[in-house]
Amino acid sequence: MTPPPLANAGAAPTDFFAVLRERDVLVHHPYDSFSTSVETFIAQAAADPDVLAIKQTLYRTSGDSPVVASLIAAAESGKQVAAVVELKARFDEQANILWARALEEAGVHVVYGLVGLKTHSKAALVVRRESDGIRRYCHLGTGNYNSRTARQYEDLGLLSGDPDLGADVGALFNFLTGYSRYARYQKLVVAPVALRARILELVEAEAAAGPEGRIAVKVNGLTDPAVIDALYRASAAGVPIDLVVRGVCCLRPGVPGLSETIQVRSIVGRFLEHSRIYRFGGTGGRPLTLLLGSSDLMERNLDRRIEVLFPVTDAELQARVLEVLDLNLADDTNAWVLDAQGAWRRVEAVTGTSAQHRLQELARERARRRREPEPLAAPVL
Repeated sequence: MTPPPLANAGAAPTDFFAVLRERDVLVHHPYDSFSTSVETFIAQAAADPDVLAIKQTLYRTSGDSPVVASLIAAAESGKQVAAVVELKARFDEQANILWARALEEAGVHVVYGLVGLKTHSKAALVVRRESDGIRRYCHLGTGNYNSRTARQYEDLGLLSGDPDLGADVGALFNFLTGYSRYARYQKLVVAPVALRARILELVEAEAAAGPEGRIAVKVNGLTDPAVIDALYRASAAGVPIDLVVRGVCCLRPGVPGLSETIQVRSIVGRFLEHSRIYRFGGTGGRPLTLLLGSSDLMERNLDRRIEVLFPVTDAELQARVLEVLDLNLADDTNAWVLDAQGAWRRVEAVTGTSAQHRLQELARERARRRREPEPLAAPVL
């Protein structure tokens, strides 16, 4: 389903740039359509005569991808197009080489990553000429620009016209394409330069708050010793910590005197849980920090990859992300929990809550509310 802010009940297509000038849009795949959100964003940019440039990272992208077709069309129409292609995406190396050549032949500036670092970040930047000057629009996400996996992998993304975020994404692409060295970012948190340090800083801030603190993280893997030790210290300080880890987890929860306040669970359902969510604070009147992005808490992500975390600051969108976290923590249909001995056991069903089923229902409800006409006001007698 198309996210309501991007949907148009009339015959004319939605002007994504007009929407993003007014507000950020959160997309949650596969519950929200990848085709009518992210792919349409790139397609509109490619066809728009006022768009001057499009820049995008491509990690796992199929050769018949509409995104690749849009980038080729944009380059052929005279736009400046750059694609940062990661050839070392495991199992996809040959496919990536083939469509990267097609991009080069169309005039796209193709960059094959940085020496010693795998480009794993998920980012797209559109530079557009408008009546009041040049404006940047961007998409940042937790998943790949791949229409096939977007129907099977659960991922979150943000479409935004925020000037500060756009400036950061522009600086990121200048670095990735060799036009600048490492930059200072206003909103992005980028590995391998600053991501581990920022996560440790946020964990330590919650540890200082003790039982009034709050940490909840959803990732694919947790193996980094420094992060694990910081979480243990936060637990010793009494901070409630919930971790949703789909794959390998080297932290042991529920160990007396070490990790008594930590719970670890995993959701194994119809869709592969792939989004990364980082929640710190937001309890007892304390400020909430909410980050999404491409990075897991593993040494390879923090030390040997270009990864990006980005903030969600709009209150309505924060509520949507927290709803995803809360449903993952309430799931007793597809959930498994890790015990102090390192063994997984299935959660006993009590309420019959399925996070994935409920998120499907919520997406349908949002779409239905958009289609239904507003109720008429009662006449004044």
